[in-house]
Order: sequence, then structure tokens, then C-alpha cells
Amino acid sequence: MKQKWNGFLKAGLFLTAVLAALVALGFFWTPYDPSAMSTGPKLDAPSLQHWMGTDQFGRDIFSRVLQGAGATSFIALCTVATGAAGGVAVGALTGYFGGLADEVLMRINDALTAFPSILLALVVISILGPGNKYNVIIALGLVFIPSFARISRTAFAALRDVNYVKSARLMGAGNGRILLVHMLPNTMSVLLPAVTIGFNNAVLAEASMSFLGIGVKPPDASLGYMLSEAQGMLLGAPWYAVSVGITIVLLVFSVGLIGEGLLRRDKGVG
Repeated sequence: MKQKWNGFLKAGLFLTAVLAALVALGFFWTPYDPSAMSTGPKLDAPSLQHWMGTDQFGRDIFSRVLQGAGATSFIALCTVATGAAGGVAVGALTGYFGGLADEVLMRINDALTAFPSILLALVVISILGPGNKYNVIIALGLVFIPSFARISRTAFAALRDVNYVKSARLMGAGNGRILLVHMLPNTMSVLLPAVTIGFNNAVLAEASMSFLGIGVKPPDASLGYMLSEAQGMLLGAPWYAVSVGITIVLLVFSVGLIGEGLLRRDKGVG
């Protein structure tokens, strides 16, 4: 049983490490300049010179995939960090203190949750302005706060009256110390799987927004925008869409394996 969930976790960590290494490499080196046109024949099939072929402008797809995966991963990580930080702060306050703060903040949280996530992100993007990755991070980060707030509220509320928290309170520990030192570490079993799910959702959300033309825009490479370009070439150059699509799937799949492994470990199932 233990080895079985270890298999999920180990496979996810290995695949994620390989992808992370490639993404990190893309920040410093690519076989060709991702934005340079006519590095090869237009719509050239995969070859030794161009491992994933070239696009309609003769740009190397592999170089652009490396850059695009880096941009997507950066946005997803920052989005999850923003959503988790804001959500855990709200969840800790409402779950630990309860009362009026709980009622007010969670009603606001419910109102935000009632909006479709992408629609809410589109509203924020329309206010901040499209085409900037930092605006995408802010928009998606705000969208992710309600889900993390609800999860963390439940976790903190469950720990509010456990013995070690009561003991810390009796020994004179302040609320801040109790929340950060005694309670937060014990919510990680709930929060870490939520982070992996949040990362995958952020990858898909960013790709969707770039696909619609309101995320990262040229000259920067973006997996979603590249997929949008590739949809008109499925018959003539299917390798373009396949290369980008597989990259998105691998990013989501690898982190999903980690989340599944964490869930199986915590539940004690194989």
C-alpha cells in the first residue's frame, strides 16, 4: 500500500523535476531565438535541426515551447502563491476567531465563488488591461483566493479546540504564534494537495486566456496563444498543435501525480 502511493509521488516528482529543469533551461538558453523568424523553412516537419518543427513564420517550435512553458509555469506559480497567501490569511482569521469576521468575510467569499472563475478573471483583466503577464497573475490570483479561503477555514476551524492549541493558549502564546507555529504546519496535509490542484487549474486558466488573446501576447511565447495559432494548421502542420498540447498535458499531469500521491499518503490508501 505504501509503495503504491509512493509510486504516484515518486513518478510525479521525477516528471516534474525533468520538466522544471527544461523550463529553467529555457530561461537561459534555447536552440534558437524563440522570436527569430525564418530560422528554418516555414511549417517544416520535426527534424534533427528542429525537434518540434517550425511554425508559419519559420520559428523553431521547440524554442518557443520552452519559453512558453516557462511563462505559463511562472504565471501559474505566482497565481497559486497569491491565491494561497490571501486565502489562507482569510481562512485562518475566519476559522480561528469565528464570529462577525467569519460571517462577513465568508459571505463575501461566497459571493465571489458564485461567479464563474474565468468570467471574474476576464472582468479583472478588462480593468487592468490585457497582454501583461503580471495583470494575468493579479486577475487569476484574486480568483483563486475564495477556494483557498474555504479549504483553509475548514482546516483551521477543526484545529481551533484541539489539546495542543488549548495548551499553547493557556501558556500565554499569542494568537499570531498559535496560528503560525501551532496550527499552520498542521494544515499542510490539506493545503498541499490543494496547491497542486490550484497549479493545474492556473496552467489551464492561463492557457485559456492566452488562447482567447487576453493573456500573454507576442512577441512573448505563450502555450495558449501558440495553441490558438496551431488550430488553423491541424491538417497541414499537426505537429505544431501536438507539441504544444502535449506540453500542457505533461505540466498538468506531472503535478497532478504529486497531488494524488499526497492524497493517498494522507488517507493511507494505495
